[in-house]
Amino acid sequence: MPVTSPKKPYRVGRSKTGLGLFATQPIKKGTKIIRYFGPLLDSKKKKDDAIENKYLFELNDRWTIDGSVRKNIARYINHACKPNAESDVRPRKRKVFIRAIKNIAPGEEINYDYGTDYFKAYLKPIGCKCDACEKKRAKKRAEEREERKRLKAKAERKAEKKAAKKAKKVATTSRKTKAKAAKTGKAKSTNGALVKKNARRPIDARRTGSGAVVASRESKSVKPISRPAVARSQPMVSATSGAPMVMPVAAAPANEPAQGQV
Repeated sequence: MPVTSPKKPYRVGRSKTGLGLFATQPIKKGTKIIRYFGPLLDSKKKKDDAIENKYLFELNDRWTIDGSVRKNIARYINHACKPNAESDVRPRKRKVFIRAIKNIAPGEEINYDYGTDYFKAYLKPIGCKCDACEKKRAKKRAEEREERKRLKAKAERKAEKKAAKKAKKVATTSRKTKAKAAKTGKAKSTNGALVKKNARRPIDARRTGSGAVVASRESKSVKPISRPAVARSQPMVSATSGAPMVMPVAAAPANEPAQGQV
């Protein structure tokens, strides 16, 4: 770990992202904290333009500072989306200073915004680990947990409501089934009683004119049935010859003897 002078208001120490620069003394807002330095690279030269690392600080379209040298203590300053310092670029002098934009307390880490290009190229793929982004992610995770809890509670309420509705439907169906079964059983019982009652009733039989027996449950007495009169021959004896004669006999009403009968 690089050693810094005790006269300096900062030191190199362990940070969340590795090494970082921390204040050892109170630093007031607007104070120049440290200079960012290194070899100057000319973009017009192919050799300089081919150099690539994470510590290149672009001054303008032509000049860039290569801050990868170990003597450059400012390279340990980490990025922050809500920093307490900023880079003060002076293109004409080809110098860069890190200046405080807030009052920095002892022990607090010094940081500044690296810029959009650097953020997209190096930090976005792995995720920014500054305090602001960590708090934002923590808040987002908390909101996601709350949302999951809310959805889970909603699903449970929906399931309970559905179960209650289903139970109510089953109870209604069961009640209707029992009522129908009771009604059917009562009807069967009534029909059985009627059949049994009819079985105990006496059957009256009577004969028709053709000799068929007619059963009647309406009356206990046998009703006489009048038979139609049928013309028949009655043998008679002639007075002169004494031979039998056949004479037509008129039909007599029911229950009365026919003429010629004694």
